[in-house]
Formats: sequence, structure tokens, C-alpha cells
Amino acid sequence: MMPRAFQIHANDNVATLLDDADGEIQILGSQPQEIRLLEKISRGHKVALKDLSAGDPVIKFGARIGQATKPIARGAWVHLHNLASDVDDRSSTLDLHSGAPTDTSSAYA
Repeated sequence: MMPRAFQIHANDNVATLLDDADGEIQILGSQPQEIRLLEKISRGHKVALKDLSAGDPVIKFGARIGQATKPIARGAWVHLHNLASDVDDRSSTLDLHSGAPTDTSSAYA
């Protein structure tokens, strides 16, 4: 079976991966389609459904969740390295892979 992602709302320009994927994926939801990933993307992460320019809104759940901080090509991973969150001001300080804060020091360091 082809790896899948889900587009929640017809206006979304990202979809969420339901499976770890690399290569072709099937987009389920309001606008079914197949796209080729430009890189490996883990389950639960977002993929761009169209080319986005720096400053373009990123739409998920039919609502703006942030903006692209640099150009994002269709099929690319959308995450902390290219998205500034409208929901969490600290998102740009989180570790790309673990999500751990990098702007505070640990008492155990």
C-alpha cells in the first residue's frame, strides 16, 4: 500500500503524514491526489501540497497556523526549519527533531 497523508480541509496547503514516507504518497481527504515527496517525512509531520513563497500563510484545519519563513516546494517537509508558528512564539527555538526547547538551560547541565 502507498504511504498516505491527510488533507483536513479543502483550503489546506499542507497535509499530515499518516505513515513514514519517502517517494510517492497518496493524499486522502477533500482533494485526493498523489504527490512525490522531496525528502523523507515522518508520520505526523506536514508536507506542502503546493509551492509556497516566504511569507505565505500555511493553512491547516482550514485556518492559518503560521507562515513560510523561506520558499517551500510542493512535496517538501513543512516544520520548524521553514515555518514560523502563529500559535507558539517559541517554535523557532525548538530543536528540529526532538521539539525540545533550546532557548533555556537545564538545571542538570
